[in-house]
Amino acid sequence: MASLTASPHTALLLSPTGSNAKNQGCTKNRRLSIRAVHPVKSLEELYQVKVERKVSPQRLAELSVSRWSMWKTGKCRLPWDWQVDQLVYIEEGEVRVVPEGSKGYMQFVAGDLVRYPKWFEADLWFNGPYQERYSFRAYGDDDC
Repeated sequence: MASLTASPHTALLLSPTGSNAKNQGCTKNRRLSIRAVHPVKSLEELYQVKVERKVSPQRLAELSVSRWSMWKTGKCRLPWDWQVDQLVYIEEGEVRVVPEGSKGYMQFVAGDLVRYPKWFEADLWFNGPYQERYSFRAYGDDDC
């Protein structure tokens, strides 16, 4: 006797096979094949980039964001690699983050709090005025 199990994050698809697979109305000699479909993880999950959207003033005060260093730029592309974890609060503009070797990108906008992990490498694309506050994080700084 065979058993079938699936994790909560795996979908199972049943599809007809055999000579009558195209004729859905016919059940004679019809077999079902089972294949597991694994969900596609977001780039944030794959690269362990954490983001909080529309951060509240209370959260910003809790982190003392107003005392962090400020950085500004205009329209440009900036290749970057993180030697330590970095916490960034975007005050103005938006950034597209293209991880090294990826065709996809993550997009973060004003009001987002982003934690980039140590050893992460990406190209940052800025389409206009951009301003952020940032703080480099030490091992054990787990407030985000």
